[in-house]
Amino acid sequence: MAKLKPDALRELKTEELEQKLAVLQEEQFRLTFRRGTEAIANPLQFRTMRRDIARIATILRERKAT
Repeated sequence: MAKLKPDALRELKTEELEQKLAVLQEEQFRLTFRRGTEAIANPLQFRTMRRDIARIATILRERKAT
């Protein structure tokens, strides 16, 4: 998964961001579950996914504050 750029994320609507956040959290859950049962080819996926989730959550929090 490619790194999501904050500028590109800020252009999306709030509903789209919430949907993208839900998809990423679901992928993270499935990847974590797979890590327990088998070897993961690219363990850096966890870091990028966690950071993408944090970027989206930060932007959503900014929008709710204003």
